[in-house]
Amino acid sequence: MRTDTARTARSKPGSTPAPSAASPGTGPGERRGLPLAALLALATAVFITSLTETLPAGLLPAMSGDLGVSESAMGQTVTIYAIGTALTAIPLTAFTAGWRRKRLLLTAMAGFAAANTVTAVSTDYTLTMAARFVAGVAAGLAWALLAGYARRLVAPHLGGRAIAIAMAGIPVALSLGVPAGTFLGQTLGWRIAFWTMTALTVVLLAWITAAVPDHPGQRPEARTPMLCVLRIPGVAPVLTVTLGYVLAHTVLYTYIAAFLGHAGLGGSVDRVLLVFGAASLVSIWFVGAHIGRRLRALTLGGVLLVAVAAAVLAVAADSTPLVYGAVTLWGLGWGGAPTLLQTAVGEAGGESADAAQAMLVTLWNAAMAGGGVVGGVLLDALGAEAFPWSVLVLMLPVLALVLAARSHAFPATRRTAAAG
Repeated sequence: MRTDTARTARSKPGSTPAPSAASPGTGPGERRGLPLAALLALATAVFITSLTETLPAGLLPAMSGDLGVSESAMGQTVTIYAIGTALTAIPLTAFTAGWRRKRLLLTAMAGFAAANTVTAVSTDYTLTMAARFVAGVAAGLAWALLAGYARRLVAPHLGGRAIAIAMAGIPVALSLGVPAGTFLGQTLGWRIAFWTMTALTVVLLAWITAAVPDHPGQRPEARTPMLCVLRIPGVAPVLTVTLGYVLAHTVLYTYIAAFLGHAGLGGSVDRVLLVFGAASLVSIWFVGAHIGRRLRALTLGGVLLVAVAAAVLAVAADSTPLVYGAVTLWGLGWGGAPTLLQTAVGEAGGESADAAQAMLVTLWNAAMAGGGVVGGVLLDALGAEAFPWSVLVLMLPVLALVLAARSHAFPATRRTAAAG
């Protein structure tokens, strides 16, 4: 799930004030259309960020055997990553607000290269956990930067589409990257999987250097204290929707194997996740094509699709076709959520979008960690059949909040779209 967008006015040609971090792209060539080379580089950064987080899940037995710990202890490599992101996203975003954006992106990606390299060579569990924490810190920097960076590369009316291209790295990582990494680890060893991540990151560093335009950081006088950002109209509702949306999704996604086992589909987890990933990609494409003028409608549609999917899974888990249909609806509702929520919080935050995005990243990771905890409690107390009901209970207030927040958070008429 995790930038610095804004709706600031462009300086006239020849004007002297330096552009702020929220300024859109400055080069004429950047603003005529979609700079695919740069946007795909950002999508690859998103892919690396997402895959680095989830890759250990498919390699736990081999990693735990080599490092001499239990699989449950090895599973905490995913938890420590999320903790690193949640704890550092806000303070690091504030500290680096004045950095040039390209320098910051390269620093974050170099952090991934270093962390994955240490993970690949480590024979000590403590060292591995430290490397995973560093990877989480790098993720906090990256998630607070990438969506806004994508928006800056294009004209305002193309901002949502640019974010959609960049965020396509998430479902690609989950639906293709994790299975491919797991296969590679099982075939050649788990260390090779992490070495491959390092090699891919090194290639990306060169790609970013060559293809991604630079942009200035935010001027000191333009920065808003983090807590004051919550008072900006629209920011708090988007953050609250993010918390509920991500928590609901994570409760079910984390324990999807347990739920499918309850539904008699325990041997079809890979196929179900493939369907979910494919539907998510369709969702990202559709959101990217229409977000320019329909952010509110798309957000409402996504929330409704996830709620309907949960209702179907709750009452028809014994029907294989309906389970696959519900998973398809779930993917269609979820795939575009990162693009929609990051666009919404960036536009609501305006010149304080850096801080708003950092808060979104923190809440996103807190919701992911909380989803694992809540799901575990539900599984022990009520069984796997409780998961879709819990998703439905969480999504109903999310739907109500999106419906109510029509002035600033999810407006019916968007100033950014109108500007285009």
